[in-house]
Amino acid sequence: MKRLILSAILAAFWLSLLIPPASFAAESSPGKYKNFKVAVYIVVNATKSFVDEKVLQAEYDKVMSRVKFDKVYLEVYRDKNFADEASLDKIIKFFTDRGIAVCGGMTLSAGGGKGGQFGTFDFEKPADRAECKKAVQIAARHFDTVILDDFFFYTSKSDEDIKAKGKRSWTQYRLDTMRKAGRDLVLKPAKAINPNLKMIIKYPNWYEHFQGLGYDLDDQAHEFDAIYTGTETRDPYITDQLLQQYESYEIFRYFSNIRPDGGNLGGWVDTYSTRYVDRYPEQLWDTLFAKAPEITLFNWHEMSGDWKIEPGERDAWKNQATSFNWDEMLKTVQPKNSAKGGPSWGHVAGYSLEKIDKVLGELGKPIGVACYKPYQSTGEDFLHSYLGNIGIPVELFPEFPTNASMVLLTESAKFDSKIVPKIKKQLAAGKNVMVTSGLLKALQGKGIEEIAEMEYTGRSVAIHDFINGFGAGSGSSLNDPTHDNPAILFPEIRFFTNDMWGIVRGVASAKGFPIILMNHYSKGTFYLLTIPENFGDLYQLPRGVVNEIKGYLQEDSPVRMDCPLQVALFTYDNNSFVVESFRPEASTVTVSVVGDNIKLRELTTNQLAKVAPVPTPDPKANKWFQARPQGPARTRFQISVPPHSYMVFGVEK
Repeated sequence: MKRLILSAILAAFWLSLLIPPASFAAESSPGKYKNFKVAVYIVVNATKSFVDEKVLQAEYDKVMSRVKFDKVYLEVYRDKNFADEASLDKIIKFFTDRGIAVCGGMTLSAGGGKGGQFGTFDFEKPADRAECKKAVQIAARHFDTVILDDFFFYTSKSDEDIKAKGKRSWTQYRLDTMRKAGRDLVLKPAKAINPNLKMIIKYPNWYEHFQGLGYDLDDQAHEFDAIYTGTETRDPYITDQLLQQYESYEIFRYFSNIRPDGGNLGGWVDTYSTRYVDRYPEQLWDTLFAKAPEITLFNWHEMSGDWKIEPGERDAWKNQATSFNWDEMLKTVQPKNSAKGGPSWGHVAGYSLEKIDKVLGELGKPIGVACYKPYQSTGEDFLHSYLGNIGIPVELFPEFPTNASMVLLTESAKFDSKIVPKIKKQLAAGKNVMVTSGLLKALQGKGIEEIAEMEYTGRSVAIHDFINGFGAGSGSSLNDPTHDNPAILFPEIRFFTNDMWGIVRGVASAKGFPIILMNHYSKGTFYLLTIPENFGDLYQLPRGVVNEIKGYLQEDSPVRMDCPLQVALFTYDNNSFVVESFRPEASTVTVSVVGDNIKLRELTTNQLAKVAPVPTPDPKANKWFQARPQGPARTRFQISVPPHSYMVFGVEK
């Protein structure tokens, strides 16, 4: 209710303005790309260097020759470093005279963190509060739109913080503190100076843990005029966060469902921590596949830099026709804009954005398996991105998606105190729900037994062999005969035979363990999906097991995919979809599309995909064994996806 009232007040406020801010008008003008706009973030050190107009002109010419951009975010403060306020209006005019929209930027952090931690403001200290407010006031005097870079969180545990926290948890203390800081130190002082100001808060990529540091996707994300999404996932192996590639798409979709009013304005990607150059374009492309209307390149130094970048660890696919073509990109490098004779990150960005712009207009509204992650929730952290990386398109919501025919609930759903009644209501409406083993563990003794009497025993088992077990009979092996998968550690689930049915099971030393359990409840079907103890072991599962998971989760989905692991599927509501591989070798993929006698066209090459043969039933199969229900009629197509590449498809009737 608070959010609805606040949204109504803000809407009325904006509607009451007879003339929109100048920056809004600039943002609505035609961009340099057909399907999105490009912004470059200018950190405060660069802003200070632009006092010299010769430097600014040379920098501008260099960046624009590498990557076309429509907007800049001009930073006025970062880590106790202020821009020269007297020069800001002159710099703004330089850009606007050239048709570039200019917005303000701030990084409200103190810098100088200890032991690798970031140095945030201590909001119990008057000096830090005053510094924060001063930065905000400078920005408000010069801009109608300002974005906060993603350091508006709280790590301090000073004596003052410990005393102020009292008996509250650190999470609750920090949420309370940062909500108040947002209102009293950012929004109120900024709008006291400039009532027309649009204040944007950019959220980073570690959304599972936001509340522990004071970031609030509930009230705060609606109190600010708009939000922005950090879609940088970098490398999934060498970085401390180990974020999976699919998150660059999934996090933008989640934040867009938090602000379905269009208040999620764009995605933000940097160039850091990549072992091979393709990883940077992949982040740009996946942000745009999620239908971000704008993408921000961080930062100006990386786009203008005169250091030569190297292709990195891509020897395995350097001679293949991949989506990012290093040699083709090199042709865009001109001597006058080169980085000491070679390409810069600006060249990579420019080439990659030009390429994706040619096909984005063919894609409709993103759709996927409906998943529910309540505000301020944690549990089975980042699991949705692992599922995306095995070919399951995910659409993540902060509210329970009652309209979905299938809802997937992971452990984070335990933060909804009414989750069991919501599951029952969904099932009573004739819809299906799948819960993970992590959620089962969290809900034991809290009502889940009223749906099905299962038990998360606390024991684990290493499973090597997997069996399809739908219906009475012996089932059939789901193992890949060409690949001996390693044993995978799963939690043990206890259940009553014939109350629930193990439709996919693992076998270890002559004992069966459920991987997918099925139970009919009211008019719907309830499923349990047992998740490996290490989510990364989803990538080790036999392909047959993953296909069974997809079959139950996506029974009615317009597109399903049989693929190697670490190949992603993005689906849209206009019979289009994208297949993207993060693998180092070419992959053979079979997609099944709802409909008979249809054609499938790859839109980057305008080539028709080959229809795949329908598998022949095994004559030796047990006559009592039933195959999994297949849902609506489908046509199968077989495609070959190059390594680290995407393919865009449209269905033709």
